[in-house]
Amino acid sequence: MDVYAAVVTLLLIMDPIGNIPPFLSILKSVPIERRRIVLAREIVFAYVVLLVFLFLGTHLLRFLRLEQETLSISGGIVLFLIALRMIFPREGGITGEALEGEPFLVPLAIPLFAGPSTLAALMLLQRTSPGDSTSLLIAVTIAWAIGGTILLSSTFFYRVLRDRGLIAIERLMGMLLVMVAVQMLVNGLKSLLGSG
Repeated sequence: MDVYAAVVTLLLIMDPIGNIPPFLSILKSVPIERRRIVLAREIVFAYVVLLVFLFLGTHLLRFLRLEQETLSISGGIVLFLIALRMIFPREGGITGEALEGEPFLVPLAIPLFAGPSTLAALMLLQRTSPGDSTSLLIAVTIAWAIGGTILLSSTFFYRVLRDRGLIAIERLMGMLLVMVAVQMLVNGLKSLLGSG
């Protein structure tokens, strides 16, 4: 497995830069002195969720009797839809109604950091490189560490980039993710048609 490619793919899907505005918005109701603690806790929760899916994803696929082609095609479709939402965001964002008090696990850890598309991509990466769990663990850890560092520095990035800069970077990441999604879809269709 190409660890670098896996890290880039996971980072694009996690979209830490695009998550800065929702993270800051959700943390507004948290006292300033607690924000970094809450943010660090949620990032650790996200890592735990990623590891659970990394090590149990194969068993889940076996239990559901899903083939690699199915996962590749469906993962490509889901990533494509996520990428379209990054390029053409909808009104009101992705978190819906604001929650009172400190967030706990939802919505910061799940679905903003470790969302369904990230978990699906993890299972797909694991399925495409069976027996190479160490490389995937390294890739997940690096992507998580980079994403977590960006989110822990969210106030700095917001001051530097402002809304327009963050939107521009999110759209660019969305365009890159569209290409990744289409490639996943094409690989799945090639494999399906080749085996049929």
